[in-house]
Amino acid sequence: MSEIQKYVSLMRLTQKGLAELTDSAKRRKVSEDRVAALGGRSIAFYALLGTYDFMQVFEMPSNEAMMQYVLTARRDGHVEPLILPAFDTETYGQILNAVG
Repeated sequence: MSEIQKYVSLMRLTQKGLAELTDSAKRRKVSEDRVAALGGRSIAFYALLGTYDFMQVFEMPSNEAMMQYVLTARRDGHVEPLILPAFDTETYGQILNAVG
């Protein structure tokens, strides 16, 4: 199975994030730089309609790196993220084969 782990982050803006909405593009760049500094990569970023405001897909080298990123992002106070581990179709196929 792959060493690089994938994650989906569903984010809701906090009151602080809404109040500083015009700085969103700048904060996104900061986020991508933080991910890269931890050995990861931001694959995709989308603004959403509905319960969540944004969705970001990451590749990170470990759960520990992801946790470090999430704690730093939460400390900034602009979003409340929901982090979900994600499996590509190849990895999911390997899991299915292991289950039998």
